[in-house]
Amino acid sequence: MEQNILKFYKYQGTGNDFVMIDNREKVFSGEDLSLITRLCDRKFGSGADGLILINTHPAYDFEMVYYNADGTQSMCGNGSRCAVHLARYLGIIAETTTFLAADGAHEAFIKNNRIHVKMVDVHTIDYLSDGYFLNTGTRHYVSVVENLSEFDVFNKGKAIRYDNRFMPEGTNANFIEPDTNQVYMRIYERGVENETLSSGTGVTAVALVASSVYDYTSPVTVKTLGGEILVSFEKKNNQEFSNIYMAGPAVMVFEGSIFI
Repeated sequence: MEQNILKFYKYQGTGNDFVMIDNREKVFSGEDLSLITRLCDRKFGSGADGLILINTHPAYDFEMVYYNADGTQSMCGNGSRCAVHLARYLGIIAETTTFLAADGAHEAFIKNNRIHVKMVDVHTIDYLSDGYFLNTGTRHYVSVVENLSEFDVFNKGKAIRYDNRFMPEGTNANFIEPDTNQVYMRIYERGVENETLSSGTGVTAVALVASSVYDYTSPVTVKTLGGEILVSFEKKNNQEFSNIYMAGPAVMVFEGSIFI
């Protein structure tokens, strides 16, 4: 049986890794969810937390389409930084861009080897009995814990991800340990269904919770297992934040081809 060859780029943003495809010529269809999960599989594919398509769009520089490793779609903050980096590498953009993602339009710019992506405004942070809940382009639960390095992120995070309070969509589960205007975090990521090294939308949620609860001032440094991300914002009150920028690295690891 004849096999097709698909070219891809492997990226990582603070340890969140992605299979990325230049899809301006429509070489890949997102309708084949089994192919997406195979490409992301670390045993039978390239291995990644998610897959990203760079598509053309009539109103924006490009469209980023993101699939979690299980084939579900969402906004991805670290993936958006990688998408901006790839768009520049491909010659689609220069140092600034406006692109479309699952949660709407985003502005971004590149400065000092960091990709700065403007996130959606946040108007509500729900104070729960055991944590906080907000949407920074996708859904995030945030809980303050002690001894974060020893915390059982997988089992505690999975329980929160499928908690009836957040169903049917579920939620990402972030666990944090605050420090002086910086926060250490670990995350159980919905769609990957495991702990990942980082999350851009999660980092954003964590920084805003730190500002809302502990009055942290902009910018807030969030330290993930995969590296540091800086979140800046304008704070109207403990519930409302605007002009939110998430800034961090994006690294092309390799280019490759795979039989599909």
